[in-house]
Amino acid sequence: MNSTLHRSTQNKMIAGVCGGLGESLGIDPTIIRLVWAALAILTAGIPCTILYIAAGLIIPE
Repeated sequence: MNSTLHRSTQNKMIAGVCGGLGESLGIDPTIIRLVWAALAILTAGIPCTILYIAAGLIIPE
């Protein structure tokens, strides 16, 4: 488990936020992507989209 939060450069789909979060927590990034997608569906997508964009801009690679 990696102690620092970062965006993944190898395991990424869009900006690497879910891949980096998975690497930092020691969880498969696919599970994080599925949870993120479920939250986006349940909240009509707007809050999750804003959080993802903000995380992509704030979290370093």
